[in-house]
Amino acid sequence: MSNMQEKHIANTEKAARFLSVLPHCKLLGMTIEFVDDQILVMRLPYSPIIVGNPLTGTVHGGSLTTLMDTACGTGVFTFLPGHELCPTLDLRVDYMKAATPGLDLFAVAKVTRISSSVVFTRCDVIQGKTYAEAVANAESEGSTGDLVATCAAAFMRIGQAMGTAKSGDAK
Repeated sequence: MSNMQEKHIANTEKAARFLSVLPHCKLLGMTIEFVDDQILVMRLPYSPIIVGNPLTGTVHGGSLTTLMDTACGTGVFTFLPGHELCPTLDLRVDYMKAATPGLDLFAVAKVTRISSSVVFTRCDVIQGKTYAEAVANAESEGSTGDLVATCAAAFMRIGQAMGTAKSGDAK
């Protein structure tokens, strides 16, 4: 196995472990579908608990926001060295269209810049029965794609040694 393959496996396991300790993710059935060096794909299966309008089956916007925030945050945790937790500092969402009832949602999150104090991310949510189908729908020739929502998010770096007193800090 190559070092690159080992890194992908390690990143996938790190992301899955992080996701497994978040109670809302367990409740919603979120899973990690794919991780590489810069991209993390998370699935939110369609179910009655994410529906905002029971008459039409349309997904609630809060479910989409939760998916994007969690995918971006999990990407940040996964791609930073060690186990640095970074709370959401800012999340800007654009809803492109209503999600089609019955189809799973896939968040494709990417870390775009890491600074000493903030990590910047982007995320697109697409739909399909499988991730491959969702990608094919989003990239089909002449199609407007199946882009449901997009976001830009920033996460504050608080460091791995949170709570450790630094020289000169008040005690």
